[in-house]
Amino acid sequence: MSTSSTGLTFLCLSSYFKGGPFLKACKELGNRVFFLTSKKLKDEPWPYDYIDDTFYMDEDEDGNWNLNEMLLGISWLMRHNKVDRIVALDDFDVEKAALIREEFRFPGMGQTTARYFRDKLAMRFKADEAGINVPPFTSLFNDEEMNKYLDTVEGPWLIKPRGEASATGIKKTSDKAEFWEMVHRLENRRHMFLAEQFRPGDVYHVDALSENGKLIFCKSSKYVNTPMEVAHGGGVFRSMTLPDSHTEAKALKKATDAVMKAFGMNFSASHTEFIKSRETGEFVFLETSSRVGGAHLCEMVEAATGINLWTEWAAVETAKALGGSYKLPKLHKKHAGIIVSLAREEWPDMSPFDAPEIWWRMEKSYHVGMIIQSDDSDRVSDLINEYGEIVMKDYNAVAPVPDKPTH
Repeated sequence: MSTSSTGLTFLCLSSYFKGGPFLKACKELGNRVFFLTSKKLKDEPWPYDYIDDTFYMDEDEDGNWNLNEMLLGISWLMRHNKVDRIVALDDFDVEKAALIREEFRFPGMGQTTARYFRDKLAMRFKADEAGINVPPFTSLFNDEEMNKYLDTVEGPWLIKPRGEASATGIKKTSDKAEFWEMVHRLENRRHMFLAEQFRPGDVYHVDALSENGKLIFCKSSKYVNTPMEVAHGGGVFRSMTLPDSHTEAKALKKATDAVMKAFGMNFSASHTEFIKSRETGEFVFLETSSRVGGAHLCEMVEAATGINLWTEWAAVETAKALGGSYKLPKLHKKHAGIIVSLAREEWPDMSPFDAPEIWWRMEKSYHVGMIIQSDDSDRVSDLINEYGEIVMKDYNAVAPVPDKPTH
């Protein structure tokens, strides 16, 4: 741990086991670190040696915190501790952090801006307003508007939760009667969903850092299997980084910059997804978030660039809190790809995967995963495809998709 001190205190939130590298980096930068998480995550291997104090919240049956109790607890904490910054480490905590900032007047993203990075319906309205290409969409608020949408927008259509991450809870249909059946099944949760036209195509993600409203780091990648394909059809999660000189990478950086500007991003990490329409060849905005990408994409980006997004995000937050500027470390230019899958065995035999280009191996029960790093993008592609087929044939297991979205 750092022996120096910035004099700053960070309160970090995570209701999912995620963000340990941020907590560690934040402490090493000389900050005092308070941490708020769910009580059920108490025994997870958080970097407790780098945390000054940890506080726990109970969850209700739906996995939610009591926000009034959260605010009361923070009010108590602040009586004898000056807190300088609030940081949400997971998607599900972005709105909590925004609420805390609004209530106690902390600088940073407030509730309105936070909606653009959490609420998929708010994202689409804001993007459409800014002239950013989005699939035709509708809220589920009004029956007449929905019927008009179904009569004028060609299917298939997707019904999506407004506040879930990745492909969780998404339903697809081409039939109007089935669409309405799905809507009625939502009952009093209907307003928590939206509908949009399904646009077949390849899906890309952009992992970035912003400071003072500008992209200071941006790495574009392409999913080999889309998150929706993996979530709903089983299969193996795979992604590969794109060379920065690639035409698609340049277009994705431009599109991401437009999204960040439209949504009011000032400083944070972000993970943004686009689909390249099979019909038109255009990039269409899908969603964004003000956090580091999940599914170990952070490690894949680090393998390709040398930049750990958790660590650098902590440095950006610290620099902004001190009123200074942040300097991005020197990048290295390599290529990387990732494979992750559920496994049939608790600790699968990884010996078939012996290429020297394997940069990282996943160590988690009932999972198999690895990151490939090389100076040659074709070599990464070859190994991702070769090993992906082996994983699918000999290791892959499929978990049922929950009908009702949960944390």
